[in-house]
Amino acid sequence: MAGLLKRIINTPNAPKAIGPYNQAVAVENTMYLSGQIGIDPATSKLVEGIEAQTTQALKNIGAVLASQNIGYENVLKTTVLLANMSDYPKVNEIYAEFFKTNYPARAAYQAAALPAGALVEIESIAILGEVRTVSPSQKL
Repeated sequence: MAGLLKRIINTPNAPKAIGPYNQAVAVENTMYLSGQIGIDPATSKLVEGIEAQTTQALKNIGAVLASQNIGYENVLKTTVLLANMSDYPKVNEIYAEFFKTNYPARAAYQAAALPAGALVEIESIAILGEVRTVSPSQKL
């Protein structure tokens, strides 16, 4: 019986895990990215403010994606965790700078607390390899 292949993914271009987890794990052609917060990988420090943290979290996601030669267009699903739901409009504005078209599915929640005192955390699921988008009327 052949099993599925699982690959651990870590890149020095994104922050090191601050717990017993990896930046991402791929099973076959699906990659599950751990939640990213606004830690600057160069300093290992959390950047200040919701805008800077959202931007850095999305850059960190981009670094993990780039380590596998894919980009934001390969992301199928994200979950956004916010310390304060009133930051949702600001996060949406910055999110749209990274996900420009064919947006991934998404959920957003307010959390009681996030790691390292972060204001936002974003996790995602991506597909490895070429992704083509079809029109809504086309069958898959």
